[in-house]
Amino acid sequence: MLEVVGIVLFALLIGLSIALHEVGHLVPAKKFGLRVPDYMVGFGPTIWSKVRGETRYGIKAIPLGGYIRMVGMLPPAKDDPEGRSRSMSTGRFATLVAQARKASFDEVLPGDEKRLFYKLPVHKRVIIMLGGPVMNLFLAFFLFTIILVGIGLPQPSLTVAAVVPCTPTVLQPTGESLPSGVCPEGTVTTPAAQAGLQPGDEIVSVGNQSATTWESVTEWILVNPNVETTLVVNRGEGQLALPLAVAEVTRPVYDENGRETGESQTVGFLGLRPTVEYERQSITTVPGFMWDITVRSVEALISLPVRLYELVTETLIGGQERALDGPVSVVGVSRLGGEIASMDSPITAKVATFLGLAASLNLFLFLFNLIPVLPLDGGHVAGALYEGIKREWARFRGKPDPGPVDTARLLPVAYVVAIALVAMGVIVIWADLVKPISLG
Repeated sequence: MLEVVGIVLFALLIGLSIALHEVGHLVPAKKFGLRVPDYMVGFGPTIWSKVRGETRYGIKAIPLGGYIRMVGMLPPAKDDPEGRSRSMSTGRFATLVAQARKASFDEVLPGDEKRLFYKLPVHKRVIIMLGGPVMNLFLAFFLFTIILVGIGLPQPSLTVAAVVPCTPTVLQPTGESLPSGVCPEGTVTTPAAQAGLQPGDEIVSVGNQSATTWESVTEWILVNPNVETTLVVNRGEGQLALPLAVAEVTRPVYDENGRETGESQTVGFLGLRPTVEYERQSITTVPGFMWDITVRSVEALISLPVRLYELVTETLIGGQERALDGPVSVVGVSRLGGEIASMDSPITAKVATFLGLAASLNLFLFLFNLIPVLPLDGGHVAGALYEGIKREWARFRGKPDPGPVDTARLLPVAYVVAIALVAMGVIVIWADLVKPISLG
């Protein structure tokens, strides 16, 4: 039940992100006097709509995005009369461009002549097209602020949360015992379990070194396999000195993204899991925290074609498990939201993980929409900036105003990009259905 609730809540949060993205376009468009016939969340058949003023607001059946429709997105061809499209073209792409241009001007009503998108100054067009991505950025900042300032970052403490029963191996890294309580073949009872360590014990010292942080305890254990020592803990109202011998285990080596490198290393091991406490951060830490995630998100965007190829060849065809840092669709992240809700974790951990996933998604949407190709927002921004540069260069040279950049000529590129995005979406959604990413 909790999983279903989590899926629904995260789907609604995605819908809210899409709706606010389009509000980021809608508000400045109306502020600058444009006529906006449609504001829609989703694609496909309309399941609800209402006309208010000159705009029809609605929700469509497929929640994979949204749009606002502004009048006059495409300028007339160079030889066409102002406000009309009469150019005749041959060739498949040329015909598509001509048809799109005609459809754009067919919706221009009397009185709209000064309310056309392509007639706006460059800076106003840039503001309108950046409004959507910036709204996602603000939402990401808001959610990250709630996480860092309101909840805090998880930090391992010196209090023991659980004792691992068995020494782990590369093939059995969790260290769990069999249902009978016996350790699997090739493993033994951990030093912590043999010494009688209990959840709630607070570590005071290990190896005659005072325990200041969980990291300092872990560092000492890792580099001291097969060493006999004493672990001092606070239990109840007194201290206990527990003699034990640090075990030697072989563990897989992971990269910075949590993926196994295929290598292994021999380290010391006691069998302790710390209690996690949330430490609230200053609001000044939010920009730096977001910058680190932005850098990783840009790296993910750059490697997206490679990740998509690996998803097809290694996972869908090869049958391997999904990579945690691979592409995921709204179906996949909604499912992850359900998995987070059903985790056996404190409510604070669930909320922080849930909001963190939503914040990271909005930050990624901000960056993705800045890619300077049509039909993405960044493509419209690039076209407007190019037009501004052309006009300034013409003015500097004393030449006539070259007029608006004919973005209609880029529609074939936009169609190809749109087809590629749809194909990518179908592949990732299929992978999320048949080979979903799991946090477990």
